[in-house]
Amino acid sequence: MTQHPADTHDTIRVRQARENNLKGVDADIPKRRITAFTGVSGSGKSSLVFGTIAAESQRLINETYTAFIQTFMPSMPRPDVEVLENLSAAIVVDQERMGANSRSTVGTATDAYSLLRVLYSRYSVPSAGGAGAYSFNLGEGACAVCEGFGTEASIDLDELLDWDKTLNEGAITAPNFAPGAWLWQTLTAGTQADLDVKLRDMPANMLHRLLYDQAGKVKLNGANMSYSGLVTRIKSNYIHSGREIKQAHIRDWIARISTTAPCSACGGSRLGEKARASKINNLGIADMTALQVSDLLAELDQLDIPAAAPLLANLKAVLEAMVQIGLGYISLDRPAGTLSGGEAQRVKMIRHLGSALSDVTYVFDEPTVGLHPHDIQRMNRLLEDLRDKGNTVLVVEHKPEVIKIADHVIDLGPGAGVHGGQVTYSGDVTGLLASGTLTGRHFSTRIPLKASVRPGREPLPIRGAHLHNLKNVDVDVPTGVLCAVSGVAGSGKSSLIHSTISKREDVAVVDQSAIRGSRRSNPATYTGLLEPIRAAFAKANGVKPALFSANSEGACEHCGGVGFTYTDLVSMAGVALPCEICEGKRYKPEVLEYTLEGLNIAQVLDLSIEAAAQRLKIKKAAAMLERLNQVGLGYLKLGQPLNTLSGGERQRLKLAINLGKGAGTYVLDEPTTGLHLADVQRLLALLDEMVDEGNTVIVIEHHLAVIAHADWVIDLGPGAGHEGGTVVFEGTPAQLAAAGTLTGEHLAAYVKD
Repeated sequence: MTQHPADTHDTIRVRQARENNLKGVDADIPKRRITAFTGVSGSGKSSLVFGTIAAESQRLINETYTAFIQTFMPSMPRPDVEVLENLSAAIVVDQERMGANSRSTVGTATDAYSLLRVLYSRYSVPSAGGAGAYSFNLGEGACAVCEGFGTEASIDLDELLDWDKTLNEGAITAPNFAPGAWLWQTLTAGTQADLDVKLRDMPANMLHRLLYDQAGKVKLNGANMSYSGLVTRIKSNYIHSGREIKQAHIRDWIARISTTAPCSACGGSRLGEKARASKINNLGIADMTALQVSDLLAELDQLDIPAAAPLLANLKAVLEAMVQIGLGYISLDRPAGTLSGGEAQRVKMIRHLGSALSDVTYVFDEPTVGLHPHDIQRMNRLLEDLRDKGNTVLVVEHKPEVIKIADHVIDLGPGAGVHGGQVTYSGDVTGLLASGTLTGRHFSTRIPLKASVRPGREPLPIRGAHLHNLKNVDVDVPTGVLCAVSGVAGSGKSSLIHSTISKREDVAVVDQSAIRGSRRSNPATYTGLLEPIRAAFAKANGVKPALFSANSEGACEHCGGVGFTYTDLVSMAGVALPCEICEGKRYKPEVLEYTLEGLNIAQVLDLSIEAAAQRLKIKKAAAMLERLNQVGLGYLKLGQPLNTLSGGERQRLKLAINLGKGAGTYVLDEPTTGLHLADVQRLLALLDEMVDEGNTVIVIEHHLAVIAHADWVIDLGPGAGHEGGTVVFEGTPAQLAAAGTLTGEHLAAYVKD
């Protein structure tokens, strides 16, 4: 590829970028090309691509809404970069889960459902009305019983109430409803309940008001206050709100008192009676959305409605893109919040593939996460299509198959954290292979099949597994070995293991799911490292350990120890700015005067895990710091907020906590996510060490290096969705390479390269 001159508008010019660990990075990125950003985990790829380029594009776009910005939110800080020229509007397509909004589905997220609604409003018999009559998010289309949620929440009154107490005696066990509390006062005043009669003796009409009254107003202490019945309030505030419940004790309480089931009126379709009665080819719109996408396409091909041809073409184009991107096994009625990070990223891609926009910068974060090697080529074609429409495509990626299609590569390193943050190579792929960088050296590395595999011990039996698409699967998982579970996305791998093995009490599940309380939490708090650090500070300075907790006495009073102020913009991404009082340090000034080995508590939390292991002489912290280094997280800072960690980093953090707990069974779900080729070898060495210590390690994985290195492989398929759900192979990797399954074919090609 010919490098574009750095002084033209065809190049994004970056000069002296210093976000996070970047050390004055200069980069020239060709526009309307695919540029891959490579390097080990923590080398600075995300800091350059997301924290600098995408962040500045977003800031400039936001500042065009000057009046809104000045009225509702503070200005977003400019990234730490001296020159950033020739930017275009950036669209970030990341792996963030699509939220817990219970009204959002794959169909609504991709606009496929909007097209289906138009189709039914015009061509169904009988028609329920306009497109709104088929929307479960609008009153005219939603089921009146479940209000469009598709489920009914049932509250266990025996868990919620103590029938042998009066309201004055604390009959309501719900949090924040103690006698005399503000919510208790509004509830009892509004429903006019008798405070001194046992609930089991309360008149039926009074009890019904107490529990089920709809929203109303009541005058309390001279003020008009809102109230509703207790059950009504719980359902509207927690179960049907669509908002994530942040307090762990509230989440646990809701889980204890409530159960959900498909709505008895609409059968879970979310739609009203008229919409359910509308048919096209004897199928209702809910029947259509319940089909997996590949089957829905086949059904639409059978429709003979000439007038609907343009509409059907648009709808089928969306569905065909979903199949092409490896999502043909998903149904449109699947709740968006249940998608994995990789699935969510691919659903977001669908929105942009048919866009009329051009000369946009698309930013992708490992778009191949969760994809079988068979599907990666299809993903590559989509990236190329975006480029060929005149867009700039920036891809943070580790997979050689994706890096190969890049027009330009920028490799960062040479190491992670303080050892990274520099451009070690910039040019085409051919030059990368000859560059001598870590990425260049490992680009063609292949993990060989083992000369001999470990013999399995007494197996863990799985019998009649039938969750989702599993077809009553019987299989034995050997213990005492490294067992890989493989197959295309949607073949049933996660369903098989998580519905059976993962539910056993003696099994540790180490996955990539979000960590609760992550805005305040960090590696030091989550791993328990902060406790010995606080104790060491207290002992060295003759004060209480609580002073060194940003959640307790030592917290900055302005930000409450969070370190930043957060502005929630509801319809836009929120903005977090460093606290202007503590400048992000989280602690009161007087607390920062206390030191340990020359560092105050904020400086200790600013240390990388690697630096902390070398600098801190705290015996009770040494073992955990070593384990964190062992799993490849030495570049993370002790005080780095957990909500800034990738899924792979969260998984390795959980793995570090579980290591050293003695022999057991571990389930890891795609542990190679976010790992450089060199880091994958390090992970394999760690997994070997775990097995050699007597553990059983079960890895759900697509990465061929892990499959080749396993002792035993269980391969599911042959396809995805209802075309999968069966065990198509079980045996050693060498046997798999000769077996002819889809995974076996790719493994055979991998080990021959």
